[in-house]
Amino acid sequence: KMTEHVVICGGGIIGAASLYYLTLRGVRTTLIERSEIACHASGKAGGFLARDWGSGPTSVLHKKSFQLHKELASTLNIESYRTISTLQVNCQRRGNNSGSWLSERVSSSLMDDEEATAQVTPKELTEKLVEAAKEKGAKVIIGKAVKEPVFETTGETKKIVGVKLSDSTVIDCTKLLITMGAWSTVAGDWFGVNIPMEGIKSTSIIFKDIKEMTADPYALFCSEDNNGCHLEVYPRPNGEVYLCGLGGSDYVSGARLREGGDCETPEQIIPNPARVVAACKSLKVITNACSHKTPEISQACMRPCPPDAKPIMGPVPGIEGAKTRMERFLWSGSYEGDWSGT
Repeated sequence: KMTEHVVICGGGIIGAASLYYLTLRGVRTTLIERSEIACHASGKAGGFLARDWGSGPTSVLHKKSFQLHKELASTLNIESYRTISTLQVNCQRRGNNSGSWLSERVSSSLMDDEEATAQVTPKELTEKLVEAAKEKGAKVIIGKAVKEPVFETTGETKKIVGVKLSDSTVIDCTKLLITMGAWSTVAGDWFGVNIPMEGIKSTSIIFKDIKEMTADPYALFCSEDNNGCHLEVYPRPNGEVYLCGLGGSDYVSGARLREGGDCETPEQIIPNPARVVAACKSLKVITNACSHKTPEISQACMRPCPPDAKPIMGPVPGIEGAKTRMERFLWSGSYEGDWSGT
C-alpha cells in the first residue's frame, strides 16, 4: 500500500476522516489545505447528531455514522461529544416546557431522547482526526492551494500523477481525492466535468457562560418566528451555547466561488450583522437566561449544497485516480463525514 500516494484536497471533516482512515490502513497520504483545518462548515457547524433522521439512501449512513461518532469520541478523546435530548419549540404558542430555562412565552415537546440524538463540536473532531493521522505518519500541508492536477495521457486514458500547488511545487501522487466542500465545484474545471455544487452562506453565533442552559442541556429546533429566524440551539459541554438557523442565508452560485468571485476564499465569508441582531431578539423570547448576554462569537460559513441535497461520492468520469467526496448541507456534513471518510 505504501507504493500508493493519495493526495487529499481540503481540510474539512471529510478530508480529515479520509486522511485518518487511509493512514490507519497503511496508505501514504497527504492532505493539502489552503487556509486552515476546519476553516469553514467543518469548524463552524453546530455538530448535531441524529441517528434516525436520515431518509432514503442516506438512512444507513446516518445510523452507521451515529455509532461511529461514539466510537471516535472514545478513541480520540473527543471532549465535546455527548448524548443529548432534543426538543421541538413552538415560538408562537405558550405552553408546557421540559427545559427549566425555557420561557413561558413558548411551548416545547420532545423530539428525540438521548438514545437517538447527540452532539459534538465539529472543529475539535476534525482537528483531532488530523492530529491522530499525523502521529501515524500522514503529511499535512497548510497555507498552499492546489492550482491544478498533473495528468499523464496515454491514448484516450487520462491519469492523475500529481498536483501543482500555488507556489508551483509539484507533488507526485497516484490518487487525488477532492474534499473541498462548496468549493469542490472549482475542481470540476480541472477535469472538464460539471460538479453540481453550490454554497449556502449562513451566519451563526456563540454565547458563553449561560449556566442555566448548560446545567440542564437540551438541543432545540424552533419554529420560524417574527424575526425571520428558525433557531437551532445547542448548549455545549464547555459552557458555550451555539445558535444557527438565523435566517437570511445567501445562496451562492458556482461563479461566485471561483477566482475573482466575492466568495472565492474562506476568508471572504463573513457574518451578516442584521441576522445576529435578529437571533439575539429571538433567543430572548425563548429563554430569560441570556437577557443580558451578547454573543462572544459571530461567524459565517459556506455550507455545500448539491442540487438534490445528497452526498456526491465517487470517481471523476474519464480521469483515472481522481475521486470526489462531498457532503450535503445542513448538519449532515459533520454528521456523515466520519463514516463517508472511511
